[in-house]
Amino acid sequence: MARVALHNRQDSLDRALQLFWEKGFHATSLKDIEKALDMRPGSIYATFGSKDGLFQEALDYYSHKSTEKLQSILNAHSSPLFGLAAYLRLLGGLCDEPLPSRACMIVKSLFELGQREASALDKVEAMLARMEVYFVNCFIESQRLGEIDKQLDPIRLGRRFQAEIMGLRAFAQRDIDSEALHDVAEDMALSLEALYIDPK
Repeated sequence: MARVALHNRQDSLDRALQLFWEKGFHATSLKDIEKALDMRPGSIYATFGSKDGLFQEALDYYSHKSTEKLQSILNAHSSPLFGLAAYLRLLGGLCDEPLPSRACMIVKSLFELGQREASALDKVEAMLARMEVYFVNCFIESQRLGEIDKQLDPIRLGRRFQAEIMGLRAFAQRDIDSEALHDVAEDMALSLEALYIDPK
């Protein structure tokens, strides 16, 4: 029963996520997967179908966890605008966490995958498109609440915010100290908060 518990799907996905996030799709070998998941090839293929199938499930798992974290931050703020600013400040602490990579796994995959992995690449594109819509809706809600100028384009604001997050996480991959990353994230957050108008 202990080995069955070890190989439950969520645990396996968590291990696969850590592996792919650190090494990327191409650099991860079947031997790496066997070792990380403590499973034989036959069990891996029976459970996930293929390396690509495991990778795509790991992407889904990563996306779900990331969205949950973002939503929890937004739920803690009555203002969508200040919730997004708080998320930027959270990302400013990437250097302080023992993560497999400071870059977003989805964005790393966007750069790595090619036409040979068309199915996974399509999934990555769809995930990024959904996140763009998510951010756009945050700015639409901010406008509805009277927090930001209704003349501003929420689509452009959402896209800019996504680009800033992608850029911040790429910047975090550099050999920089924690204070530098916190400073950049703080500047981004303050720039976002500068859009706020008192909805009295």
